[in-house]
Amino acid sequence: MSLRIVHYNDPVLRRKGEKVIAFDAALAALAAEMVATMHRAEGIGLAAQQIGRALQLCVVDLRESDAEFTWELDGRKLPLDLFMPLTLVNPQVTVVAGTDETVYEEGCLSFPKIRGDVVRPDAITVKFHDERGVPHTLKCDGLFSRCIQHEVDHLNGVLFIERMDKKVRASLDEAVKELAKATKAAAAKP
Repeated sequence: MSLRIVHYNDPVLRRKGEKVIAFDAALAALAAEMVATMHRAEGIGLAAQQIGRALQLCVVDLRESDAEFTWELDGRKLPLDLFMPLTLVNPQVTVVAGTDETVYEEGCLSFPKIRGDVVRPDAITVKFHDERGVPHTLKCDGLFSRCIQHEVDHLNGVLFIERMDKKVRASLDEAVKELAKATKAAAAKP
């Protein structure tokens, strides 16, 4: 079953997610549905808010990416195929001390066809649980780090357009306003 991805101006995108406390079959099923929805939409990350649920839950999958990045999961450099798609429950991100900030053009499944440069720290550590409740620590940089930061922002009700430089954001104003209108019109339909 494919979940509906909500678009900009849906109020759920601004809601901070509730902490997940039940690691059960329902959570595992929701995570699997989110992964399937993300893949169908050709995305690399999807947060629960983007499917209308305000939870501390997101999924990422960078196996198809040709971007350069490094990672270490639980102290080991495992092949991506062994742990992706990755489900992050109740993630806590810490920026690696002394890391550079980088600029990269980001997109978002809740903002179809809208892309813009966002500055983010290059390297992070994230502590999280998987869908079974097993705790993990991931250290990563590059696109992997950026993707997780983008999704964790969603979990806290922060949108990528809010991370953009004012000039970049201003260049997208018209497209964002049109999307907001379309979202409102879709919500008004019976």
